[in-house]
Amino acid sequence: MLDKIKQNGLTKEQCAEQVEKLRARLTSLEKRIKDENLPVIITIDGWSASGKGSQIAQLIKCLDPRFYKVMSFGKPNEVERRKPWLWRFACAMPMQGNFLILDRSWYRDTANAYLYDEIGKSEMRQRFDDINVFERQLADDGYLIVKFFLHITEEEQKKRIKKLMSSDYTSWRIDEHDLYNLKKREKFTKYYEEMITKTNTPSGVWNVIGADDKNWAKLEMLRVLVEAIEGRLEAKTLGKNFVVNNQFDFADVKPEIFEMEKTPKVSETALDKTLTDEEYEQQLEKCQDRLFKLQNLCYQKKIPVVICYEGWDAAGKGGNIRRVANALDPRGYEVEPIAAPDKYELARHYLYRFWIRLENDGHFTIFDRTWYGRVMVEPIENITAQDRVDQAYQEINEFEKLLIEWGAVVIKFWINIDKDEQLKRFELRQNTPEKQWKITDEDWRNREKWDTYEKYIDTMIEKTSTKQAPWTIVEGNDKKYARIKAMKTIIDAIEKRLAE
Repeated sequence: MLDKIKQNGLTKEQCAEQVEKLRARLTSLEKRIKDENLPVIITIDGWSASGKGSQIAQLIKCLDPRFYKVMSFGKPNEVERRKPWLWRFACAMPMQGNFLILDRSWYRDTANAYLYDEIGKSEMRQRFDDINVFERQLADDGYLIVKFFLHITEEEQKKRIKKLMSSDYTSWRIDEHDLYNLKKREKFTKYYEEMITKTNTPSGVWNVIGADDKNWAKLEMLRVLVEAIEGRLEAKTLGKNFVVNNQFDFADVKPEIFEMEKTPKVSETALDKTLTDEEYEQQLEKCQDRLFKLQNLCYQKKIPVVICYEGWDAAGKGGNIRRVANALDPRGYEVEPIAAPDKYELARHYLYRFWIRLENDGHFTIFDRTWYGRVMVEPIENITAQDRVDQAYQEINEFEKLLIEWGAVVIKFWINIDKDEQLKRFELRQNTPEKQWKITDEDWRNREKWDTYEKYIDTMIEKTSTKQAPWTIVEGNDKKYARIKAMKTIIDAIEKRLAE
């Protein structure tokens, strides 16, 4: 595959002439990119000494520095190693209308982990699957991903490394990895070819550029980028799908089919379960004691715990979360209350604001409302188009699968109450001065849409209650019962994980 890549085609003067024309086109596209809110991610990978840095420098010459960011991802640091492996890339998502240029991307992470024996072949291929999911989710949300691999021949690589090492000014640029990349070229070639074959998809097309001739490489990268941006903008104007030109066959990638847990409709949940004050106090102390001990075990074993709370307005999520948090060492958890997204979050993929809030492994992240707003509030309030809502069920299952691959225990609660109980609690809040801040006009408006919400809630639970991350419907008319059930569910899930 790689040995068939064209290495040059024009003279230096011919390249320079075409480069100037392409730079002018790219400059004129910048305003359209801003106007159309098109986020562009450019990944640049390739052989050591293939000229990645110098090609990036050439690429950005005609771009407005206010609207692009160049990031170079080296070996993950201590914090990054304690997050899901894609975390640092997800946190780098550009805003709409901006460029993100990655000098080494999620592909370099995977290559190094595999080729230095940090992960095995099966995990490497799982990472390829994760990448395909990640890129597809970004593309579905409007991102344009342009992927480059700079290919140089072995002879050219030897020549460049020798030249760099011969000068005191440039020898620092060659490290052990570069020498290993050259020494094990056959091994790396097999890996790169499999990587390209397995991750060449319509959402993220590989462009392998012959880079022995730096002028030719500069021209080809500009041409590919300009044509990709123009094609995406034109397709959007015409309301058509963007069809890309590809050098290689697309990988046969099929969406994962998740096995679901059978869960009843919320209206079918019996809400007459109660605890006496005495039963509650006894069980609360016992549960909190056990949860504290389990938190310490999770910390020692670096097991992350992600707890998701959803429920009706006034269902008691806050009080439930408080009893869980009171059991925990405050240094080992964070409660994340999720409100309406701000303008910076709205300008990125909707999962971005949840990626950035994940705590380290061994810690608890407790979400008070979650990514499920995408499939409840947003379609009901006409914030998000129905086709994107329909895609979100799969995206959410995939996101939670990534968390579970990371090693997380994912626990999801729907705190359920009936309409009469909600009214009682609304009126109590409204008539109690110190609680009035808890009730808003929006709560009353949402109450009027109870039946609509119920329909969306049932669909949400049906489509996202996977075997690995099932929903637990908590009977919430009695707050005491709800708190104990939630804590017991958390305890059971962690004990199950520790026993594996």
